[in-house]
Amino acid sequence: MVIGVAGLSVGLALGGTLLLGALGWTLQRSVDAEALRTADAVALLADSNALPDPLPVAGGQLRVQVLDGQGRIRAASIDADRLVPMLRPDQLRAGQRQRLVVDGRRVGLTGPVRVVTVPAGGPADPLTVLVAKSMTDVRHSLHVVRTLLLVGFPLLVAGLALVAWRVIGATLRPVEALRRGAAEITDRAGPGRLPVPAARDEIHRLAVTLNDMLDRLAAARARQRAFVADAAHELRSPLTNMRTELEVARRLGAATDWPAVADDLLTDTERLGRLVDDLLLLARLDEEPGRPGAPLRTVGPVELGELLRAVADRYPSPPLRLVPPAAPAWTEGDPAELRRVLINLVDNGLRHARGEVLLAVTGPEPDGPVPGPRRAGPGERAYHVVTVTDDGPGIPAADRERVFERFTRLDDARARDDGGAGLGLAIVRELVRRAGGSVALADAGPGLRVSVRLPALDEPEAD
Repeated sequence: MVIGVAGLSVGLALGGTLLLGALGWTLQRSVDAEALRTADAVALLADSNALPDPLPVAGGQLRVQVLDGQGRIRAASIDADRLVPMLRPDQLRAGQRQRLVVDGRRVGLTGPVRVVTVPAGGPADPLTVLVAKSMTDVRHSLHVVRTLLLVGFPLLVAGLALVAWRVIGATLRPVEALRRGAAEITDRAGPGRLPVPAARDEIHRLAVTLNDMLDRLAAARARQRAFVADAAHELRSPLTNMRTELEVARRLGAATDWPAVADDLLTDTERLGRLVDDLLLLARLDEEPGRPGAPLRTVGPVELGELLRAVADRYPSPPLRLVPPAAPAWTEGDPAELRRVLINLVDNGLRHARGEVLLAVTGPEPDGPVPGPRRAGPGERAYHVVTVTDDGPGIPAADRERVFERFTRLDDARARDDGGAGLGLAIVRELVRRAGGSVALADAGPGLRVSVRLPALDEPEAD
């Protein structure tokens, strides 16, 4: 506000100065033009040797003298001095047109006087016509305009400043309401919403955007608290088991079967280590790509057939059965992450299978809502589909999306006994999404089929 008013004041001051200068220059030219017209008219009379005495002039603000070569007054207007020339000898240049400002007392006028000279006569009898014009009207006009500017500009600036103050205040009032709302939310350190102004302007859109941000922050805070609570609960379970086993072993003393205790502790330690690894992986996946400090990904071509065979070698056959692809199936991603995806899915299938888990890869198939056996057409993105199928009880259709949430177990007691913490499928979805693919669950009748769609690549050229 202050900067705007100051800038306006400076602009008006400069404009007023330019206006006064332009007005003074215009009035001065008008005075010069009138004086020169009178001087030229008298010069024509002198050239025709028809000078009247006294010289006729219009108005009482003009004085006219005609001087000869010796500086004597040859003729004058009725109000002009007939003895003393209007210009001193040192000011007068014979034979030249001049414009000078002299003291009005020399010509009998008040204030400054504009004097113009025009040469007249012939070489034998050179004459000089002097015309004096009072500058009183010019000075009065400039004084009036200057007074109006000095009085009007401050009033104009004050009026504009008042209007601007009211307009800016009305504009910023919703911003102040947003600030107070944000301060209240900060003070109580809890969820809340900012007031939304009724006007459909930028402040309204800002308030809506900030409320959306607060909703997302509240949801993220709730998810974080739930995640921390679930993680603490899962970490507490193996630690409680280990503490209980050690306390029982200490009470039994020499009767303790220490090899059995060591096996139980090792099992709980492995479960605790897997849980910690899963939590660290999820925390790493939650970091934004490209964020400073985020881990680097090793991305390159991966042959899914070799990856499936490497994973299958970790498990006995049966119950795991591998169906190798008929041709090399190449995709792009982090080999370690894709390996982790397959291991999680196979472990989950073996945990619930009754007799067999089938691991296979098909494709390439086009991208679309309904996968099919046709090949991708021009402009379509092709995908390889990796399937892990078990013959277990399956998952109801209503729960197939919920199982991808963290710490979700449809049978908590059975999952905990089997060592699961409800993080496997959540990790699978995050890793597959980072690879540019998708994962879906379907009924295998009986059992469950997990389909992982990964972008297909052409076979890379050999180095």
